Amino acid sequence: MSMVLTEEQTLLRDTAKDFCQENAPIAALRKLRDDKDETGFSRDLWQQMVELGWAGITFEEEYGGLEFGYGGLGVVLEEAGRTLTASPLISTVLLCGSAIQIGGNDAQKKEILPEIIAGETIMALALEEQPHHAPTQISCQAEKASAGYVISGEKRFVFDGHVADRLIVVARTSGNPGDSAGITLFLVDSKTAGITITRTWMVDSRNAANIKFENVEVDASAVIGEVDKGSETLDKVLDIGRIGIAAEMLGSVQEVFERTVQYLKEREQFGVVIGSFQALKHRAAEMFCEIELAKSVVREALSKLDEGADNIPQLASLAKTKLCDAFFLISNEGIQMHGGIGMTDEFDIGFFLKRARVVQQAFGDAAYHRDRYASLSGF
Repeated sequence: MSMVLTEEQTLLRDTAKDFCQENAPIAALRKLRDDKDETGFSRDLWQQMVELGWAGITFEEEYGGLEFGYGGLGVVLEEAGRTLTASPLISTVLLCGSAIQIGGNDAQKKEILPEIIAGETIMALALEEQPHHAPTQISCQAEKASAGYVISGEKRFVFDGHVADRLIVVARTSGNPGDSAGITLFLVDSKTAGITITRTWMVDSRNAANIKFENVEVDASAVIGEVDKGSETLDKVLDIGRIGIAAEMLGSVQEVFERTVQYLKEREQFGVVIGSFQALKHRAAEMFCEIELAKSVVREALSKLDEGADNIPQLASLAKTKLCDAFFLISNEGIQMHGGIGMTDEFDIGFFLKRARVVQQAFGDAAYHRDRYASLSGF
């Protein structure tokens, strides 16, 4: 297990930290929220991130990527989590880019991966249909037609769905909801007739959408991987997504902790700084310990992703569970230790609590992943 970043990863982390703090502070997210920005992120900022090579970190050099691995992308996501940077990194690069890289054929890779790396296309994974994460509960149907398939159904909680140029749609080509077999992934242009996209305003001020498909026709060439065997690709992509989101959450919990400790050192009560109170010291110590454990599981998971280890599903569930618990605890403590002012919009600390509540649910909450980890371990 690599608990220490390499020299190259450290340099990338420092670059990402400086960039996010200077160009995408929380004030930028606040402005996007207050202006009700139609896109939900700055396209100029995204292009700067593309120019830094972040959109191509995990992809092969033959497509224009850097081949720096998920460990590299993880440190970028961690620093983005510190400033709650709004960008298509998760939807386009982490999720959809990984889906094409894992399940796409040569033609799909040659067409799409260079577009992602160059920042020319934004993509979204259209998966969820239930109120809670249930990757096999797919009712959206893709029926065989003469020229390909006809897709009908609805998707919800689609990250960056309203600005995506292309969608990866998880649909059922056989079987019943709940079956892992019979699921197929389709690459669909978001402007295709029959698609209705409705943006949803999330509590964390980030992008998501509900999407309706009404007799949407796609060619057979739209299939990613094999028909009826999409779960094999989807499971791998979701584990990558869970680990990547856990890395972003790790950055957020560290930022909340550091802001809270700094506040404890400044705020006075009864003539002394409140950081001197023993009860608050104990709570801060618990937060510190949780963060150190969270670092361990995230860095282990990222390292094993790049090694292609066999236990990635277990590590993904472990990382997501640990970061869900840590972000819940530390975002709550951050608000409480700031006192009444922490509940106001004047302070940035509340943005982290709102982000915590959204990412806790993304691709499975702590309860989901505890159950999954137990099942994967034979219990």
